[in-house]
Amino acid sequence: MMEYLQPIIPHNTSSVKFRSPFRYPGGKSWLVPYIRTWCISQPTRPFEFIEPFAGGGIVGLTAAFEQLADHVTLIDLDRDVAAVWQTILGKNGKWLADYIATFNLTHGTVRTTLSKSARSLRERAFQTILKNRINRGGILASGAGRLKEGENGKGLRSRWYPQTLRKRILDIVSIRDRITFVQGDGLEFLQQNAQRADALFFVDPPYTAARKKAGSRLYTHHELDHAKLFGLTAQLSGDFLMTYDDAEEVRELALQHNFQIQAVTMKSTHHARMTELLIGRDLSWFWTTA
Repeated sequence: MMEYLQPIIPHNTSSVKFRSPFRYPGGKSWLVPYIRTWCISQPTRPFEFIEPFAGGGIVGLTAAFEQLADHVTLIDLDRDVAAVWQTILGKNGKWLADYIATFNLTHGTVRTTLSKSARSLRERAFQTILKNRINRGGILASGAGRLKEGENGKGLRSRWYPQTLRKRILDIVSIRDRITFVQGDGLEFLQQNAQRADALFFVDPPYTAARKKAGSRLYTHHELDHAKLFGLTAQLSGDFLMTYDDAEEVRELALQHNFQIQAVTMKSTHHARMTELLIGRDLSWFWTTA
């Protein structure tokens, strides 16, 4: 296994367009410049870009908007996250965008909206976006607390940008023919598509391999067989790129499968420095962007 021990600081992301309507724990905007290089470095243009743990989907959306592959497939098991993607990529994307733009966000309207059981997929999608925007850190897992002071003392409104969200959603609607969403298990999807030599796989699982078990408070579906995931990626015919928090268990799994590792220093949601790992069969392309 080749391992680059010296962590590097990622590129300035000021030029990266924030395509996703989600605020998502473990956001990957810092990774976008590397994703571009990775895709372009392939010997042939990928037919499909597959993201089996999509979440907010910033990487898959970048691949779709910048046409880094002919088609993008996003997979996520979470029912609420799925409702958002199914609504945006279905017939009610414009409805969701317009409803967000006209919603009068107050403590009262938030309580009323979230106290109701969603009667339709599009209502569930709106409730999900609302929770994602008003909960601390964008956390959707049960028990997440709501913003109090927020940004510049704006409280609940500090992360509520209705016109920006409307534009992001309508932008996605405009290219929805390039994107497929599947609600399902990422491991099963990898297994079913293991022989796809025409596909690229971006694998960013919930962060539960480390002993700190952060995923349990960030994600609704946080349990994952990481050893099985590494075994499946080793069987993929297409190239893959994995991202993980830096943990000894992860390094050991990479070593077992003779994968390469690159450490990247980045800032967390709370601006704390942390190291993430890029893992793949061959990371030589990385140094053209480093």
